[in-house]
Amino acid sequence: MRTLVVAALLLAAPAAQEPPPNFVVINIDDLAYADLGCFGSTLHRTPHLDRMAAEGRKLTSYYAAPVCSPSRASLMTGCYPKRVGIPSVLFPGNAVGLHADETTIAEILKEKGYSTRCVGKWHLGDQPEFLPTRHGFDGYFGIPYSNDMGPASDGARSDLGKPLPDPAKVRAGHPPIPLLRDEKVVERVRGAEQCTIATRYTEDAVSFIKANAGRPFFLYLPHTAVHFPLYPAAAFQGKSKNGTYGDWVEEVDWSVGQVLDAIRAAKLAERTLVLFVSDNGGTGRGLNTPLRGNKGSALEGGMRVPAIVWWPGTIPAGTSSGEITGMIDVLPTLAALSGGKLPDRKLDGRDQRAVWTGKPDAKSAHEAFAYFHGNNLAAVRSGPWKLEVASGKLYNLETDVGEKTDVAAQNPEAAAKLRAHADAFAADLGAKDPGPGCRPPGRVAQGRPILDAQGNVRPENRGDRDRFE
Repeated sequence: MRTLVVAALLLAAPAAQEPPPNFVVINIDDLAYADLGCFGSTLHRTPHLDRMAAEGRKLTSYYAAPVCSPSRASLMTGCYPKRVGIPSVLFPGNAVGLHADETTIAEILKEKGYSTRCVGKWHLGDQPEFLPTRHGFDGYFGIPYSNDMGPASDGARSDLGKPLPDPAKVRAGHPPIPLLRDEKVVERVRGAEQCTIATRYTEDAVSFIKANAGRPFFLYLPHTAVHFPLYPAAAFQGKSKNGTYGDWVEEVDWSVGQVLDAIRAAKLAERTLVLFVSDNGGTGRGLNTPLRGNKGSALEGGMRVPAIVWWPGTIPAGTSSGEITGMIDVLPTLAALSGGKLPDRKLDGRDQRAVWTGKPDAKSAHEAFAYFHGNNLAAVRSGPWKLEVASGKLYNLETDVGEKTDVAAQNPEAAAKLRAHADAFAADLGAKDPGPGCRPPGRVAQGRPILDAQGNVRPENRGDRDRFE
């Protein structure tokens, strides 16, 4: 009788709940749309990313922002960067950064029991109040802003203009940049020492995966590569068909391979979603074909970026989608997959599980998408149509992804529909100045660079006093 009772209880007990999926977001700095073999490159060898695409799904209409800080603000918060007060690039010592009241994807996942780590370029404020450890990450290892930025500088800005400087000359004269562990400087990286950074990020990321194989984890890996100045590791120098830039693209591919191999070795592939993406359009060093424009613009080449999503057993292999998705969708999509609770404030992103995971006939959750260039509402897209707000030019991106032919006169109804969407975005976020739907950034009374003009570390960021005194 006792055996029968036990058996009955076992049959009545609910099945063990499947653990939520792990998430890895790999964000590359300034990678161009066609820099990968799977996106058309013939100059760069990217076997690991090509395999990732063959085993996963390419998102060919994935949108970021024209430059890095706004793009990262969207990824973290699920909002257009203008809504959260970060419409432009932040620089060392700025008094503003990501507001403490904004809920990040790391905070949502941490509430669900995830182990969270950020490894790489943060670029949402370098004051202690704005660092990753204040926004839901259990730990941080990385350089808090772009690798061309010196103490109290506004950056070299060499990634936005021409002629392009000689990389060797820039490397030789560049000031040190801080490498942080959590909120403390562990090293002042000088010149060619940056050539070790991608490898060190990769090693840290792999160690995190191994250490957290038994629990849900979220790894955010925003590489310093391939931002100018160019610092590929010695093992990759002189190996590509595209000079120093191509060398660093190929090191990025190696890094992705290391991360995916670590996931496979831990037998976590079928429980782990990996998103690979670039933070904005490519510079003149990369290849943005067939898009028009580059980083720093609201043209397709400034905001449409290569993206691959991988989750063996869930995402159909070797597929692609041209549906509109982007950085603003990362938070709501990962929150939905984890069962996490969305913040009680307005978001712009949508749950794109259907598109990402390749559901049959899946459509974008966006009726319209806004292209912001700083605070300026530059363009609006709905379906295949893109309207330049100021000029009124209309493009059909399905037949003219290079934005060469204005078809507004032939398609007045489409133009009018997009104008209405533009008016709605302007009423909420503002066409130029911040609108009523915008929230303020975080702000401190006085911003100070982590390193001063002499390369000294400010007291609140010192981790090992003997190293810096």
